[in-house]
Amino acid sequence: MSAMMQPQIILLKEGTDTSQGRGQMLSNISACTAVADTVRTTLGPRGMDKLIHDDKGVTTISNDGATIMRLLDIIHPAAKVLVDIAKSQDSEVGDGTTTVVLLASEFMKEAKPYVEDGVHPHSLIRSYRIAGNMAIQRVKELAVSIEGKSLEEKKSLLAKCAATTLSSKLIGGEKEFFADMVYFADRDIFCAGRVTEEDLQRVSSASGGTVQTSVNNVIDEVLGTCEVFEEKQVGNERFNIFSGCPSGQTATIVLRGGADQFIEEAERSLHDAIMIVRRAVKNSTVVPGGGAIDMEISKYLRQHARTIAGKSQFFVNSFAKALEVIPRQLCDNAGFDATDVLNKLRQKHASGDGANYGVDINTGGIADSFANFVWEPAVVKINAINAATEAACLILSVDETVKNPKSESAQGDAAAMGGRGGGGMRGRGGRGMRRR
Repeated sequence: MSAMMQPQIILLKEGTDTSQGRGQMLSNISACTAVADTVRTTLGPRGMDKLIHDDKGVTTISNDGATIMRLLDIIHPAAKVLVDIAKSQDSEVGDGTTTVVLLASEFMKEAKPYVEDGVHPHSLIRSYRIAGNMAIQRVKELAVSIEGKSLEEKKSLLAKCAATTLSSKLIGGEKEFFADMVYFADRDIFCAGRVTEEDLQRVSSASGGTVQTSVNNVIDEVLGTCEVFEEKQVGNERFNIFSGCPSGQTATIVLRGGADQFIEEAERSLHDAIMIVRRAVKNSTVVPGGGAIDMEISKYLRQHARTIAGKSQFFVNSFAKALEVIPRQLCDNAGFDATDVLNKLRQKHASGDGANYGVDINTGGIADSFANFVWEPAVVKINAINAATEAACLILSVDETVKNPKSESAQGDAAAMGGRGGGGMRGRGGRGMRRR
């Protein structure tokens, strides 16, 4: 009787929305899968573009994963994790944003049946972390260094990395041209007015001169030099071009096109390519692209899973299967038979001498990606696997979502502002200024 008379304990404010348990975990996985489906078709050289029209009337055409994820107005709290890892991948290495989203989604998708069957999430998380560390270690073992090469060989290798990145972009048809680019008045006195401080500092650094505030005391020590100076008309703009600067370590790229959307996408594409070359210079190891490295890691983890006793064998095997999403999606986006191509890739990688074989976008079969110069910096793949694994483990560890209601004060302010034709602004809301 005393138990029945106990008062009800209220922990959360009235109106708080809570969701917990297995259903919440499955909801989080489904939300992340839906987000990944948005960018899935943008992967690879045959990837499609997305046209995003926002509430301000701005139209963006892009197939860059980070750009699409940033422009999507995602409100689901778990799905926002995918937005964060896409931004992280873009800021860290500049490419592989679609890859990291697809991998994270596929890791969770493979874990979904086990969650439905009642497997504890931390059993999955433990196995996923082990598999992720093994995959990263395997990438490092398979990576090929470009150190020790001659200057011309190194330039050629870096240009091929840039071309691989640009192949999936809107400007992919001119990837060789842009890849090479990612490398590299009176009395003869020219006068220019209203030059921005940023441009002044760049010219000063490149030419070795010093910015002066007046024409007095212009001596040799403050003058800069360059081999050629010229003024060129490009479209409706005139540009001052300084060539052959003694301290010049930078270059300016001028983009032209028929529409603003094309120019913006070209700029994003070149940013990715420049970041890839920058990372390849700093981390001078590359791996074969075209899904080759993903298939090799998948084979390696499957072999390792056979040596594991217990349920972890299934979880590591699922992690390995999820890695195949990259070559599978490359085939789907190019209109090839993904099942047939993946079977050929599995057979070739199992033979022991096909570690570099990936999807051949031109023929619909398989080919040696390394021999065909389809490369990407190892740091891109390492960062993508690491970020995707961490994101999947984070979302799998969440079993409850609590959504707090709006505070009473905020609701009161909104009512005061909206009621009586905006009477709250005339001091009738209680805290306004007293009328005299």
